[in-house]
Amino acid sequence: QVQLLESGGGLVQAGGSLRLSCAVSGSVFSINGMGWYRQAPGKQRELVAFIASDGNTNYDASVKGRFTVSRDNAENTVYLQMNSLKPEDTAVYYCNAAINYGANYVLETWGQGTLVTVSS
Repeated sequence: QVQLLESGGGLVQAGGSLRLSCAVSGSVFSINGMGWYRQAPGKQRELVAFIASDGNTNYDASVKGRFTVSRDNAENTVYLQMNSLKPEDTAVYYCNAAINYGANYVLETWGQGTLVTVSS
């Protein structure tokens, strides 16, 4: 069974950096788009950053210039480098991937989430 395994969350002071990783485990045909979402307490889950299979990226306006999403297709892993962190970045961060199992059967899959806490 394919799983998304996240790591890298933690507690950091404002202005600091963290790097999140999300590895796809299991057998897949290919991986289409991959993204990072976050959900703060009492708020809806929102898209933070997205990277397509061709490497094209887009970001939420609140993180543009501070966060960088990247992927290693050989390792089936997506990363989120977060710099200049702010207290409002505090949230549970979720990895998302569109897994292609072949024959155009694509299933959206989520990681378990990793908590990022930014102290002021």
